[in-house]
Amino acid sequence: MNYFERARKFRAKKRLGQNFLVDEKAVETILDVSDITKDDVVVEIGPGLGFVTEHLVKLAKKVYAVELDEDMVNEISKIDADNLEIIHNDILKTDLSQFGENLKIVANIPYYITSPILAHLLGEVNDLDNKNRNSISQVVLMVQYEVAKRLVANENSPSKEFGLLSILAQFWADIEFVRKVGAKSFFPAPKVDSAIVKLNVKKEPLLKLTNYDFFKKVVKGCFATRRKNIKNSLVNVGFAKNAVEQTLQELSIDENLRGETLSIEQMGELSEKLKSNL
Repeated sequence: MNYFERARKFRAKKRLGQNFLVDEKAVETILDVSDITKDDVVVEIGPGLGFVTEHLVKLAKKVYAVELDEDMVNEISKIDADNLEIIHNDILKTDLSQFGENLKIVANIPYYITSPILAHLLGEVNDLDNKNRNSISQVVLMVQYEVAKRLVANENSPSKEFGLLSILAQFWADIEFVRKVGAKSFFPAPKVDSAIVKLNVKKEPLLKLTNYDFFKKVVKGCFATRRKNIKNSLVNVGFAKNAVEQTLQELSIDENLRGETLSIEQMGELSEKLKSNL
């Protein structure tokens, strides 16, 4: 029985953002880019009906399937595999470090909690010793297409794409946009397209800084008021006007530019110089 016919037997729960992946080629892509070997421990987030899970258990040393919905837990419990352990829990309340080191994450996550899940997996830009991130080597995610574009965006991308989520993800991972997945690849079909992205987790942050808490505040300032120039945006979040003006001048940054036109590296330079000028 194909994925679509199997999925039709279940009523997806809108409150949990459930849309079952029924596209065989998309499932194959997830498995291919995950590059699972018999030495790997995999954590699958939101396994749903187990269409990906039933392949993962054949490839990996161990698979931990973290699922919140009890009905889905009952369904994937039918998979006969000694190396499968089902964790009936909210992923945001799950300590991934308990599962070991160099974990590979595979996830088809509810789109409305994409940002919280990424923060849970990677930590914030000032979270230098996040125990979840320290135990993860890679993450393969199915996300909303527009979110995928934000994850890989930079200062040259359309302004609405480059933002806090871009910086959070790129600060702790090298990100690859794998491919777009159409809405008809799911049942029930969502109103938006999706995409598969792969994150190779870094051992060290993208930038070497003296104060990561300060950098986080600067970054938030840069994106806080997108319609305002960078000088006013930074002043509005509490930085002294004279220090901001001096810093922008020293770095030859036009104060009328908007924050999202700066690269992550430039924001790092801005943070370091502004801190020294306060």
